[in-house]
Amino acid sequence: MVAPEGAIEVYTDGACSGTPGPGGWAWAVSRDRFASGSAPSTTNQRMEITAALEAVRALSGPLVVVSDSAYVVNCFRDGWWRNWRARGWVTSTKSPVANRDLWEPLVDLVEERGDVVFHWVKGHSGHPMNDLVDELAVAAKVAQS
Repeated sequence: MVAPEGAIEVYTDGACSGTPGPGGWAWAVSRDRFASGSAPSTTNQRMEITAALEAVRALSGPLVVVSDSAYVVNCFRDGWWRNWRARGWVTSTKSPVANRDLWEPLVDLVEERGDVVFHWVKGHSGHPMNDLVDELAVAAKVAQS
């Protein structure tokens, strides 16, 4: 996905202890501009989607959402959401799309804006911003516990 001109990069991450268990999410543009939150009983995938959703809701202008979640990135890079929507939010195996309550508003917002793209970064690889959002998500999760 090609970044829109003038886009800012926002890094996102989710964390969870157990499935379900206490979870946290975070997004950050820099060490000084970030947000995080938590949920008492959730999954890692839900926290990953929530992080992206909260970032897209909070930040205006063109965005590159950088995530270590292939689940989040591939949904947009490969257009999974188009097929989900066309089939009435069921997968190709006729199962309900997991986390639809989060995917739908994220997809709608990304589509409405038209200035958001998603890039993947390898997690736990020493990337400073990915490490920061991981720390923030874990801290939010721990605060929830």
